[in-house]
Amino acid sequence: MSAIDRRALLGVALRAGMIAVAGGYAWGTWGASVAAGAPPAPQAPPAPTLSSGSFLSAQRRGAVTNWIIARPPGQTTPLRPVILLHGKGSNAHTVMSMGAEQFLADAVRAGVPPFAIAAVDGGDGYWHRRDSGDDAGSMVLDEFIPLLGEQGLDTSRVAFMGWSMGGYGAMLLGSRLGAGRTAAICAVSPALWTSPGAAAPGAFDGSADYEANSVWGLAALNGIPLRIDCGDDDPFAAATQQFIAQLPAPPAGGFSPGGHNSSYWSSQLTSELTWAAPLLTR
Repeated sequence: MSAIDRRALLGVALRAGMIAVAGGYAWGTWGASVAAGAPPAPQAPPAPTLSSGSFLSAQRRGAVTNWIIARPPGQTTPLRPVILLHGKGSNAHTVMSMGAEQFLADAVRAGVPPFAIAAVDGGDGYWHRRDSGDDAGSMVLDEFIPLLGEQGLDTSRVAFMGWSMGGYGAMLLGSRLGAGRTAAICAVSPALWTSPGAAAPGAFDGSADYEANSVWGLAALNGIPLRIDCGDDDPFAAATQQFIAQLPAPPAGGFSPGGHNSSYWSSQLTSELTWAAPLLTR
C-alpha cells in the first residue's frame, strides 16, 4: 500500500468534498425520481460509526465495565479490531476522544483497509492480575474479545495498541494472546521500568508481581509485528531505549519530539494506525 499523506487522512477539504459529492448524488437521484413521477426510493440510514455499552466483569470483581467500538461509516461487514488500551487515570471514553472515529472515516476514504477500533475500561491495575483480585488483562482476553465477536466484529485476528500503562499492556496482552491471533502490537510511550524497585507505586504488587508480568525478554513478542513510539522528552524514554536495545530485531516506529501527553499521542495516531491496518486486515 502506498504511503498515505496525513492531510489526505485528516484534511477538512476531503471530508467536505465527500459530503458535497454524496449530497449532490442524493439530490440528483431524488430529482430524477420526482421528474419521472415516481416516489423517491427510500434511503437506507447510514450504519452508526460508534456503538457502546457496559457489562459486569467477573474478571474485575463485578466492576461495571464500559466499552466503545468505532467503525468506518457505512461498513456493515465484520471488521477486525484494534484494541486500544488506555493509560492510568483514563478509560474507554478518553481513548476515543483522541479522534479515533474521525480517523477511521478519513482513513478508509483515503484507501486504508477498513478496520474497527475498540476500547474498554480497565481501571488502573496495569492490565494484569492484582492481589486485590482485579484482573483487567483477563477481562480483555476472556470477556471483551468474545463481546466484540458478539457485536459483529471478526476476532479471528486482532491488534493491540496502547498509551503509557496501555502501551505496556498492549505488549503483555498481545504476547499472551499469541502470534496466531495477534496481528500487530503498537506500544506508545510504554510505561516501562528496568527493575521492580524503579516501578511507580501501585504499578505492581511487589517484585514477584513485576517478574511474573514483565515484558522484558518476552520471547512471545518476537513473532508479532511490533511498533514502539516514544517522545524525546518522555520520562520513559531512557527505559524504552533500553527495552528496544534488548529486542532481537528493531521494532517499527521510533523517537520523535514530544512528551508523555495527549498532544504527542494524537500526533502519532495517523501513522500508527496506518501501519497497523494492513497487518490486521491482510
